[in-house]
Amino acid sequence: MDNSTEVIEVIADTTRLVEARLDAAVLDLQSMATHSGTRGIMVTRLNPGHYIVALSDGVPFGQTHERHR
Repeated sequence: MDNSTEVIEVIADTTRLVEARLDAAVLDLQSMATHSGTRGIMVTRLNPGHYIVALSDGVPFGQTHERHR
């Protein structure tokens, strides 16, 4: 994972790995969000085991929202 990006793609084939990678992605983006103080984090499930975690202007600072496509 690249800490300089505002979007992190998470792909995994086991529940344990998905959870670990999502947690790591959210932690990375929380650190970035703290610097701006204006955006929250959106976790989007694209398919089983495939997610996009991103900073979002549509999510209040300090919150993490989830959605399914």
